[in-house]
Amino acid sequence: QVQVVESGGGLVQAGGSLTLSCTVFGLTFDNNRMGWFRQAPGKEREEVACIRWNGIPSYYADSVKGRFTISRDNAKNTLYLQMNSLKPEDTAMYYCAPSRYSSDGRCVPYNYWGQGTQVTVSS
Repeated sequence: QVQVVESGGGLVQAGGSLTLSCTVFGLTFDNNRMGWFRQAPGKEREEVACIRWNGIPSYYADSVKGRFTISRDNAKNTLYLQMNSLKPEDTAMYYCAPSRYSSDGRCVPYNYWGQGTQVTVSS
């Protein structure tokens, strides 16, 4: 049984930083791409970043390029998202998901979702 556990969210002022973590159980972590996704109230879920099995990022949303960094530690089955220069529009529930390959470098998530971690950025 696959379990996904996200953590690290919180309340931060605009311009601040947070690091999110995501640990996956019950899956061969280093066989999969991993993606970060977010969903704000009243909006559809959007992909934030995607990383290949070998630790090379393959996609960042335009809205986070230059501010967010995705990384992974395969030995710990853990995915990270370093978020700097946070903006109020980054406020959302953040999720990670094991994903499959997509030719455009993005992540196509498998249907394994955790409870997410809330990020709230105040202005």
